[in-house]
Amino acid sequence: MKRFGLSLAALFFAALVSQLSFSSPAEASRPPVIDSYIVKDLGYSRVFMQKDTSRLIRPASLTKILTAVIALESGKLDQVVVISPEATGVEPTKAGFRPGDRILLLDLVKASMVNSSNDAAFAIAIHLSGSVEKFVRAMNYRARAIGMKSSTFTNPAGFDTGRYTGNYSTAEDLLALTEYAIHNPLFNEITMLESIVVRDKRSGRYYLLRTHNKLLARYPYAVGIKTGFTRSAGKCLIARARKENRDMLLVMLNAKGDRWTMAEEMFEKAFAAPASSLSRYADADGTVQGGSEWMHGGRIE
Repeated sequence: MKRFGLSLAALFFAALVSQLSFSSPAEASRPPVIDSYIVKDLGYSRVFMQKDTSRLIRPASLTKILTAVIALESGKLDQVVVISPEATGVEPTKAGFRPGDRILLLDLVKASMVNSSNDAAFAIAIHLSGSVEKFVRAMNYRARAIGMKSSTFTNPAGFDTGRYTGNYSTAEDLLALTEYAIHNPLFNEITMLESIVVRDKRSGRYYLLRTHNKLLARYPYAVGIKTGFTRSAGKCLIARARKENRDMLLVMLNAKGDRWTMAEEMFEKAFAAPASSLSRYADADGTVQGGSEWMHGGRIE
């Protein structure tokens, strides 16, 4: 009876191993599932791959790139911002600022971009425009001036439900925004930071804030830029990478799976492609890039 039980266990184990050995290669060959994406070589100004780039999608905290741009261009980065109760009454993720804290506007930009702090984004909006509503009007005006033809913003942080329903953008609009933003050296410096320390000038309290962008630590060629997540938007990412004199920019919206691994694979395939073929690259299996397919092989934050 004991021998029979061992035989059954051995058969079950063998069947399990067999199932795993046959399912793993198939899973590895599946293309990543991303609602919308685009990868562009900035040096050659050519697109390597793209999918549904004009599709309206919730951008989550990628919204904060526009908030940061407006703040960086305000000429007020050295001003001290008094944190209001309205700014602190937002949902996580947030730095944890308290009403009455006195924080440099520059530090608020860093907090909103590095740590994706929603309280920092709202504090920026209220300080620069007097109210969130007025800042949102400035956001939409600035977006059109930059060339974002299809986007509509309802708040400075990226919330997309309740009173903030209707916060939408597209991969092509977010690409245009990011290409504009990276012309500012300070923006680039901020988006590469893995952590920051912010000091409240009233109490002397310090806030240690860390990045959500795991690509910075995982992928040696990553140089920024911003993560995003809400339950409605899914996993979003705008990333930049430099390798061997090539400069790539990736926009990824609503990734279903490990966005970090997907981003690494997309960058590596783009870097491996001849620069002269970036506008329309065909893989060995005939899959055409620059169309709407990916080559086979691959809380609000």
